[in-house]
Amino acid sequence: MTTAETTYRSRAPWWFNLAGHLLEPWVRIRRDPAEPAALLKSDAPVCYVIERDGFSDALILDRACREAGLPSPMQPLLHTRRRRSVFALARRDGEVFGRNRARSPNEPFGQLLRSIEGFPDRDIQIVPVSIYVGRAPTRETGWFSVLFSENWVMVGRFRRMLALLLNGRDTVVHFSAPVSLREVLNEAGEVQPQRFARKMARVLRTHFRRIRAAVIGPDLSHRRTVVDAVLNAEPVRAAITATAVKENISYAKSWQNAHKMMMEIAADYSHPVVRSASFLLRNFWNKLYDGITMHHFDKARAAAPGYEVVYVPSHRSHADYLLLSYQLHASGVVVPHIAAGVNLNLPLIGPLLRRGGAFFLRRSFKKGSALYPVVFNEYVAQLIDRGVPMEYFIEGGRSRTGRLLAPRAGMLVMTVRGFLRAPRRPVLFQPVYIGYEKLMEGKSYAGELSGQPKEKESLIGLIRGLGVLRQRYGHVALNFGEPIELTPLLDAASDSWRDTVVDPSSKPEWLNKVVDDLSEKIQVNINRAADVNPINLLALALLATPKHAMAESDLLAQLDLMKALLEELPYSERMTLTPMDPAAIVAYGEQMGWIVRVRHPLGDVLTVEPEQAVLLSYFRNNVLHLTACAAWVACCFLNNRRMTRASILRLGRIIYPFIQNELFLPWDSDGFGTQLQATIDFFVRRGLLEATGEGRLLERGPGQDDAAYQLKVIARSLIQAFERYYIAIAALAKNGPHTITAAELENVCTLTAQRLSLLNEPSAPEFFDKALFRGFIQKLREQRVVWTDDNGKLDYDTALEGMVRDARVILAREMRHSILKITGNDTETQRAAAEPDAAPASAEETVNTSEELHQRHVIAEHHEHEHEHVDQSKD
Repeated sequence: MTTAETTYRSRAPWWFNLAGHLLEPWVRIRRDPAEPAALLKSDAPVCYVIERDGFSDALILDRACREAGLPSPMQPLLHTRRRRSVFALARRDGEVFGRNRARSPNEPFGQLLRSIEGFPDRDIQIVPVSIYVGRAPTRETGWFSVLFSENWVMVGRFRRMLALLLNGRDTVVHFSAPVSLREVLNEAGEVQPQRFARKMARVLRTHFRRIRAAVIGPDLSHRRTVVDAVLNAEPVRAAITATAVKENISYAKSWQNAHKMMMEIAADYSHPVVRSASFLLRNFWNKLYDGITMHHFDKARAAAPGYEVVYVPSHRSHADYLLLSYQLHASGVVVPHIAAGVNLNLPLIGPLLRRGGAFFLRRSFKKGSALYPVVFNEYVAQLIDRGVPMEYFIEGGRSRTGRLLAPRAGMLVMTVRGFLRAPRRPVLFQPVYIGYEKLMEGKSYAGELSGQPKEKESLIGLIRGLGVLRQRYGHVALNFGEPIELTPLLDAASDSWRDTVVDPSSKPEWLNKVVDDLSEKIQVNINRAADVNPINLLALALLATPKHAMAESDLLAQLDLMKALLEELPYSERMTLTPMDPAAIVAYGEQMGWIVRVRHPLGDVLTVEPEQAVLLSYFRNNVLHLTACAAWVACCFLNNRRMTRASILRLGRIIYPFIQNELFLPWDSDGFGTQLQATIDFFVRRGLLEATGEGRLLERGPGQDDAAYQLKVIARSLIQAFERYYIAIAALAKNGPHTITAAELENVCTLTAQRLSLLNEPSAPEFFDKALFRGFIQKLREQRVVWTDDNGKLDYDTALEGMVRDARVILAREMRHSILKITGNDTETQRAAAEPDAAPASAEETVNTSEELHQRHVIAEHHEHEHEHVDQSKD
């Protein structure tokens, strides 16, 4: 030991030095900055201020100062009566295992102030020092090390001792620049000592909070920092008073109800729990998945600083929020607070989710007390005001079909309102596409789509579902889409939005448009970031055949065509595509159990078993939007040998608003036309179409030609959408104007689609989804093709009849005949349409129509052969 260190240590009691020797093997200190002595500005005495009182913190500070060549904190402070040159802002009582109790730091500041009053040449340098034990959020250490890592809670001596034993070798001592007490006093002017002391303590507390947030993340412990703020907010207090009057209860009782709601809602974020869960999840994901890949995350991270970030992922599975939170945490990004349905607030599971950042909301705000929506809105506003990142699913629930669902704007409205109330930090929405190769909930989704009721979440159900962990679920992709700033949307909607004082109950006239545009952009940007995996490509190809089977050679050729299409005409720069070649894709599909190889002397056949076909349709629907342009062009040649390019473009522009609404496509009408032109040129280059007359006339090969077969496979991925559209317009035209309501039309369409799925080959589950018919009818109304008369009945423009005629270009004669026959004014259809909820067709009805099914297939094949030899080019 050097003479300097001996002199240094002599300033502390022997027992303090002994404790330092005992602690030294367990603690490794990293100073920040590495040479803090350079921060000192003068020879004035130094007084250290630490955030929290503790014997171990004093030992660590003393050692850090000794190693850095700084004055000892254990020496008396010159010109004062203080025996030590250090004090803490927050102090504990003397009980070893008791709870912590903060004491006022005003007394030390008062002593320092009195020591320089009347002595203009005296000064004291106040050096704030922050000490963190086990603060690294991405450090992969043991289980208990994570539990006792640094956080925002002022722990007791026993927990601090465990933290030192487990995490002492990861200790950071942060020295801040010194503050001249003389300069601060001169700037304050004439001020009472008590007030000056309170101001200094407040400034230092703010400083320590800022440093702690930078080192270990923001303080997200809601029950300590947010609950009181929400309940004391003016809108909530007014709602509590109004509820007390309305329900004839005391204010105290009404306040208790609001407090209970707040405790039901609020997250209780815990850094140790999040870090512990990350270790559990790493092993869990390794057993469940073959890999988790993130694309474009660096772009998302670069765009985030300075913004309140709201992650808005697609919602495919319960694993979505766990996957995204885990990947963000593993990448060194603060885990967002996640809006979760109150149905997930299960025993044992709910508290863990809450400590992982989940806050819970009821499925409906309309039922129950009027106090609840006010409390929840205020909670969201507090999160935004504090800059806490959030995550929620604007689809409202998990997609059972694989398509993006129509957005529900509730959380978006609350987010926009919260920002408008205090627009200090701009809001950035970060879309995320989540792509799977197999879903844990696959079988339950198939059951729900076939008519089984949704099983309510429960702890017993969760335990029963643990059997899925024995399976492998392939790879998962998290693709970060183009972020969306809220401020430009507000600027476009209103020049004066910054001057608008938004009351929680008010609704500016431009708010709906902003939210609608925002939700549309989010869904579009999610789709633009799609990941195309091998299972998506297999589903697109195999489900487009009547028996979900293809010869291996045909399947390889089709996969090669689709990959070339997506590579040469990329949907967007953020779309990603599997690097596997067609042969590897087929082998992978067999390995995952999605497809089965049937050996045959004339060539193997790859097929999808019936029970897998419905599940596989989910993965086709994930990427259906990527091939929408190609599918439209191919559809034009299903029943036509020749068509002019102008006809394809003209009809495409007519149908585009409805495809765009259903698949959240990114182009405007002109952009879609440009994409169609590029797609036609691609088909010509690949030999699927032949262009004549300087490219104005397009022709496909005969029906038995390989190129025609490939076109047919592409077309069939979208043909059922056009069949649904035709069902709706045919039903409306058949019934006539002023005869049927929108709800009745939805029921007629649903029943017709159910019937068609029985009379023809099995359809995808969404074929008779009432929500899709509802969206199409709503789009007809937006386009002013259809409107409601004074009696609530639907009237329509003559353009509707033109759409019925144009459908002949796309749909086969037999299909049109079947639709027109079923949607006629027969008594059974009208009676069933009047029912509020049409039930799916029964299994018995399916069996009874088997002979009719066979007959219609024969007729359809005859008509298809007939169309191959007839030129039906229009225009």
